[in-house]
This record gives sequence, structure tokens and C-alpha cells, in this order.
Amino acid sequence: MSDFIFGRNAVLQALRAGTDISRILLARGTKRDGMLGEALEIARRENIPIVEVERDALDKLLKRGSLHQGIVAETGEFEYVDMRDILTAARAKNEPPFLLLLDNIQYVTNFGALLRTAEIIGVHGVIIPEHRQAGVTGQVRKASAGAVDFLKIAQVTNLAQTIEELKKRNIWVVGIEEAPNAIPYNKGDYTIPIAFVVGSEVDGLRRLTREKCDYLVQLPMWGKTPSLNVSVAGSIVLYEARMQRVGKKVKSEK
Repeated sequence: MSDFIFGRNAVLQALRAGTDISRILLARGTKRDGMLGEALEIARRENIPIVEVERDALDKLLKRGSLHQGIVAETGEFEYVDMRDILTAARAKNEPPFLLLLDNIQYVTNFGALLRTAEIIGVHGVIIPEHRQAGVTGQVRKASAGAVDFLKIAQVTNLAQTIEELKKRNIWVVGIEEAPNAIPYNKGDYTIPIAFVVGSEVDGLRRLTREKCDYLVQLPMWGKTPSLNVSVAGSIVLYEARMQRVGKKVKSEK
């Protein structure tokens, strides 16, 4: 089944990543400079057909108006990997596993933002449940600024069982959620094999997921707003983990 990648940055990153694209649809009259120009150059080099169409044809195709920014790439459905592929990637880099698990993230913008952060800071992979969770779509690709094409993402049928399997592999599982028993986010040791879990925008972590976590962490808040956006909270903790890992590596090299 075909899927569509839309938006200049998302299409460009997909092309840079070598994603299998069958053709490029380009709005007639679109200025071919910047990211769009680079995308078209890669498409020509890779012999990917470029078809000019009227702009309203792209509007109708996606039913999302100008969000396509004049360019759409036709591709197949996103290919998920097996969780073992993610752990193999960590071993190949000789690094302790560094994973992100998402527990029922429903909003495309949050999903995309978390994937973008995960790719930028170099997590080995992302694990999502098959049900009650946004999957990787064209909208998610755009929201992630094309990060999905450089990430290993596994889709599992039972997240709680997956957490148990990770723990059997000596990977610590840390939930990110405000709770009475949660510790400050910067007090954990994230240089060890670790997997962070982010819960849904409305309900947070599901009960069983929360109970499976080794411990919970939370961020301090000083204002009147009751909570942080999940993608913001998740990104802050992921950056803390990356900085700890960088610091440990620097110390070991001295």
C-alpha cells in the first residue's frame, strides 16, 4: 500500500536517507530553490520520476491544503524493525542500550517531536505499541522533520511484556511521569543500559506500564500550569541522559 511523505524537509530527509520512493509529485510553478531544489537534485540523481501537477491536485490528494509545501513523495508503508535489531545496533556501536518507549501517544505533533529529539540525540531505537498509539504516517514524518527515516522504530503487540523482556536483558526501564514516588529527573544514572517510557497526553502511563517501570522521574514545575507537554518533558529527560553519557565518555578518554 502506498503512503505519502509531504513537506520540503520531510521529503528531503527521506531522500537523503535512501528511502524507497517511487515518484515525486511537484506543484506546477513552485520555486525550485533551497531544500526543494536539493530534494529534486537527489531525485534526479537517483532516477526517481518527478511529475508536475497542479497545486490543488496535491491538496486533494492529502486533504491537508498547503501543508505539502508544493512537494509530495510517494512511498510504501513505513517499515518497522524488530526490537532485537535495535539492541543489535547498540552492540554494534559498543554502547549500553539507550531506548525510548512510547505508551499510547495519540497526537501526531507530540509523536513527531519525540522522534525528532530521539534521532538528534542518538537513541538506538524507539518502541511503540501496535494499538492505541499513533503509527508512522506522512503527518508524523513531517512533524518529525524527517527524523523517522534515520530511526529504528519497532512496533510491539504488548508493551508491558516488552518491558519485562528488556529488564531480563538488564536494561533499566524509567517512566517519565509526575507522581508522589517519582525522583527528580536529574538524579538517575542514565549511563547504564536504559529505556525511557513516555505516557499519553491525557492519562500518562497506563497502570501496568507504570508498575513495570524500575522507577519514575519527574521534572520540577514552578508555575500554575498543571503539567508539561509530553514531548517537552520527554525531550528534557532524553537530553539529560545524553549529556550524562557524553560526560562519562569524556572522562573515560582522559
